[in-house]
Amino acid sequence: MIKHYPYKSLGNANHGWLKSKHHFSFANYYNPTRMGFGKLRVVNDDWVEPGTGFPPHPHRNMEIISFIRTGAITHQDSTGNKGITKAGEVQVMSAGTGIVHSEYNRTKDPLTFYQIWIETNKQNVAPRWESKKIPTQQTEALTLLASGYNEDKDKALFINQEARIYGGKLAKGTVIEHDINHQAYILASNGMFKIEDDTGGKTNNITMNKGDGAELTQTKSILLRATTDCEIIIIDTIN
Repeated sequence: MIKHYPYKSLGNANHGWLKSKHHFSFANYYNPTRMGFGKLRVVNDDWVEPGTGFPPHPHRNMEIISFIRTGAITHQDSTGNKGITKAGEVQVMSAGTGIVHSEYNRTKDPLTFYQIWIETNKQNVAPRWESKKIPTQQTEALTLLASGYNEDKDKALFINQEARIYGGKLAKGTVIEHDINHQAYILASNGMFKIEDDTGGKTNNITMNKGDGAELTQTKSILLRATTDCEIIIIDTIN
């Protein structure tokens, strides 16, 4: 089953230096029917003006993943971690027992990124931060970016939850099959593509445009058809 959420239907926030679209209730945007999707609690599509950013602020017991779409984000936290994560890279922060961090756009260009929060399955772990580069283009499968499964530790960033996050770019005309382990939330980071699944003996499909989101339930496999060059993110996690 596919439930489509067009970009224009998402929650909206405009603070001048920060413009954000909220896939789920967040801050001043409240929608009682959009409180999360299983253990997935937050997906924010953020635009950050050059020379601005998020000053030091605390988090606790949450897995926070940032998928950088354009520009670069400068991270610094209370555990001593410092780093710059650029477009085509992803960073993970386990807030655990508590962490204070800042995120700034120190470049001359706008920063756009997805901010993804997943509820942890382990309380009060030691805070940590790390980042990873995403391969330029995929032809047969999306890249596994983050995972909470031990068998994936050598190939993906670790998160404390039964979840896997995939992402990458597909060239126009590419068709790939993607297995769903639990239930999935799909993001159209860029371009246009189709999602097809077979539920109840019939084929269901929707067209995803840049900025859209979609919930996928009660299915084990989907086809992704790249109508244009596109970038896709899939968050597969337990209910």
